[in-house]
Amino acid sequence: MSIPTFTVVIPARLASTRLPNKPLADIGGHPMIVRVAERAHASSAQRTVVATDSQEVAQACAAHGVEAVLTRADHQSGTDRLSEVAAQLGLADDAIVVNVQGDEPLIEPTLIDEVALHLAAHTDCAIATAAHPLDDVAEVFNPNVVKVVCDNAGRALYFSRAPIPWARDAWSAVPAQPAATAQVPLPAMPVLRHIGIYAYRAGFLRRFPTLAVAPVEQTEALEQLRAMWHGERIGVMVTAAAPAPGVDTPADLERVRALWVQGMAQEGP
Repeated sequence: MSIPTFTVVIPARLASTRLPNKPLADIGGHPMIVRVAERAHASSAQRTVVATDSQEVAQACAAHGVEAVLTRADHQSGTDRLSEVAAQLGLADDAIVVNVQGDEPLIEPTLIDEVALHLAAHTDCAIATAAHPLDDVAEVFNPNVVKVVCDNAGRALYFSRAPIPWARDAWSAVPAQPAATAQVPLPAMPVLRHIGIYAYRAGFLRRFPTLAVAPVEQTEALEQLRAMWHGERIGVMVTAAAPAPGVDTPADLERVRALWVQGMAQEGP
């Protein structure tokens, strides 16, 4: 199946508690949001749009030839922001929109293509996302690492911050949040870490703001559970490799800057 026509939308809020003005952080002479857009431009996307509530971010995008649209500042989630953008762009209900996070300046363009293709190939799903197997048991037990369990057809059964699936026999003597995981074995069944990239059908994006917040979404603090709570299916594309790191903290920013310089050196003049 060939890569479908799709639009990339990159939500970018200027406010950030851990890293103020994060979208404008410099990476190799360009704002981070521009670096993310450059990665999206390198995919097969027909169009790349930054969605922001900040005039400053929109101006930075315009200065580097990146399309940006202004959205309301009161959105509760990135998906709500995408819903407004889908309406602004007049996208048809069956149009595919890929949500690329604005703090992923090293994202692989092929991953963007693959998630769009996965949604196009799974017509019973309103959303597609990605995951990869974990090989570090400490990450399995880390509540900041979101896990997903899928059915036989590759559709998500559940997302959680807890270790899922729970290896009853292998972990029979292990507390749910062990103080040390060095001696805890990985289960025989792969544990999948959720990668935070989504492809949506525009029709679903238009419906999303009308869906009531789900109790399980509030409990886990995972907005994708709202869609599942209301009966929507999420296809999960499993990839072998972990994605490049994103940027949440000042330490993350320094690491990504170093990786950027390293990548430029490898490409050569």
